[in-house]
Amino acid sequence: MATATITQKTELAHRTSDGIHVFLFWNQPSSRVTVRVFDERTNDGFELEVAGRDALDAFNHPFAYAARCDLVDPSAFGGGLAA
Repeated sequence: MATATITQKTELAHRTSDGIHVFLFWNQPSSRVTVRVFDERTNDGFELEVAGRDALDAFNHPFAYAARCDLVDPSAFGGGLAA
């Protein structure tokens, strides 16, 4: 018999600037906090897990956090640093 993983994500915050969407999610079962960025113009995006104490800072500065983690080159988002 196969087991299913239940994911219950709660959106804590969302903002949009110049076509770049930034989301802050909390996963209740695992207590994980993630920030997801999506550029609707290019269909590029990334998601990163952050410590709860850093959640708001990562939400406000997702490209800085992503660059620090070597997840994304911020210049690939064509000036999206304002998001």
